[in-house]
Amino acid sequence: MDICNFSTALPKHAKKPGVSSNEWLRRQRKDLYVKQAGKENYRCRSAFKLKQINDRFKILKPGHVVIDCGAAPGSWCQVAAQEVNADGEDVSQPRGTVIGIDLQNMAPIDGVHLLSLCDFTSEGTQNCIRNILQDRKADVLLSDMAPAATGVKSHNHEAIIKLCFSVLKFGLSVVREGGTIVCKLWTGGDQPRLEKAMHAICENVRVVKPDASRGDSAEIFLMGRGFRGFRNPP
Repeated sequence: MDICNFSTALPKHAKKPGVSSNEWLRRQRKDLYVKQAGKENYRCRSAFKLKQINDRFKILKPGHVVIDCGAAPGSWCQVAAQEVNADGEDVSQPRGTVIGIDLQNMAPIDGVHLLSLCDFTSEGTQNCIRNILQDRKADVLLSDMAPAATGVKSHNHEAIIKLCFSVLKFGLSVVREGGTIVCKLWTGGDQPRLEKAMHAICENVRVVKPDASRGDSAEIFLMGRGFRGFRNPP
């Protein structure tokens, strides 16, 4: 049986880049979003991807329920918690709920339920989520997950598409009618198949590439709004 750990420990240290990663390190040192993340106490630069998506589309509102799949190290949870008032700091606004799930350990975040060392596809983890939410469902389901990259672009694309489909399947049971799903993918031949699947369960689907996504990256985000799930024909 799966056991969901409400994280209290510090995250494991990331693996150090190899000798061939010198260019990546140089780019990180020059990256304005990396510097800004440090100033604003976000755990990594990816926080600005969600901030920019939300600034444009207003998907996160006070009182919302948000589930973040593959949440480590937690920067998207930090942004979501601020936007939905998860810590209840603004007493004039409704208090939201944020749940972050990851196979890795995560350090605590104020106002966020972190399920560390958990697989969101497992029955045990989903039971934990139901216990937290009671009869509620998610307004927003997020995924900034990516598989471990290989040297073969087609393999990388196939792996992340598989992750995205697992998020859509999960969304069928946890997202409320009218809700929003946002998941990361890398461009490739299976993108139309994923878009078609999202169109089958959401009223509106669009591709989004925030400015914080590096221009030379194949990274994009697929956003489905007006979640309706599968419906039988009349």
